[in-house]
Amino acid sequence: MADESVSIVVPAWNEENTIGATLEALHRIRGKTSHPLWSELIVVDDGSTDLTAERASRWATVVIEHERRLGKGAAMRSGWMRAKGDIVLFADADLEHSAEHLAGLLEPVRRGEADMAVARFEQPSARGGFGLAKRFAGNGIYRMTGLRFEAPLSGQRAVRSELLRKMRHVPVGFGIEVGLTIDAARLGYRICEVPLPLCHREMGKSLSGFWHRGGQMVAIAQTMLRRWSRSAP
Repeated sequence: MADESVSIVVPAWNEENTIGATLEALHRIRGKTSHPLWSELIVVDDGSTDLTAERASRWATVVIEHERRLGKGAAMRSGWMRAKGDIVLFADADLEHSAEHLAGLLEPVRRGEADMAVARFEQPSARGGFGLAKRFAGNGIYRMTGLRFEAPLSGQRAVRSELLRKMRHVPVGFGIEVGLTIDAARLGYRICEVPLPLCHREMGKSLSGFWHRGGQMVAIAQTMLRRWSRSAP
């Protein structure tokens, strides 16, 4: 329903150069409707060694700081456990000014058309990797749910809080998006994808990029293996 409250959760690790612009964009969309689009903005600093928390404090309702890096999934969980909204909107910290388009992600959930809406980037960068992690995640989700998604790894999601409360064995790292999708589908919740003109930092075909995607694939595999052995989340 249109009057449902929204909490935004932004997990961040060493994003001092991007988080300010991202949070500023989220503030710009807050007052564009007759009622505030969201009621709280929670940033979870996952053990950053830079000024991420300090930069976030200017814009966030609350900043949660992990003493050490626990992983993206753990950061998202810390945020949604603190959130009071009926809907939780997750946003990556490096979206910068394109984060203002996330308002479109809330519409299908508020209209009752979906319980989880996932953003699909309209213009993927040609500088990205080979798509191995994306295909691996998509194929795994299909095998376990029978559903196909174009953006299985997107971190931009609007999710009903009741769905999040039913999640068990929350992946602490980069398997969180795959885990959310599989668990939601198995529980009978409706999932949709929404194309949005978002942009964020691409790791590219560099050594650090391949290292990142390698770790991502390991986390995805661990998440899928745990769910493969169970018929329900």
